[in-house]
Amino acid sequence: MLHPNPPMTEVLVVADCWQSEPDAETVIQRAVAAAAESVDEDVAEAEVAVMLTDDAGIRTLNSNWRGLDKPTNVLSFPALQPEGAWKPGDAPRMLGDIAIAYETMRREADEEQKPFDHHLSHLAVHGFLHLVGYDHENDDDAEEMEALETQILAHLGIPDPYADR
Repeated sequence: MLHPNPPMTEVLVVADCWQSEPDAETVIQRAVAAAAESVDEDVAEAEVAVMLTDDAGIRTLNSNWRGLDKPTNVLSFPALQPEGAWKPGDAPRMLGDIAIAYETMRREADEEQKPFDHHLSHLAVHGFLHLVGYDHENDDDAEEMEALETQILAHLGIPDPYADR
């Protein structure tokens, strides 16, 4: 589905380690826009917030919200959706928040010998898909989500991140 108005994506840098990646915001904006074009969910006039944090910050979030006291690469927090359809003039609909941890993401990209911006794109797409209802709790859902991620990333010129498994 082509969305003429992708969601507005606000990127918040809350950890100094991200200063070494000045293109991170552009990479994320591009990845979220590509993901929005590929889903059936109506995301026009919606908003997404992406927080670029470090391992300590994401560890706190992971512990508080998932009971896992360890860092992870990306977390998504879908927003509760209001009753009824969005109408012109309503406040923008918040899809939710995504948090991405620099050190974990950097280590994964290096270990997998992937360009940093490719892995960042993948995590932004992955996080966005969670916001619109995709998950990987069972094999069928994981297969569907991974196939869509692969398709979106291919549209961005990024190789299949699951090819080496």
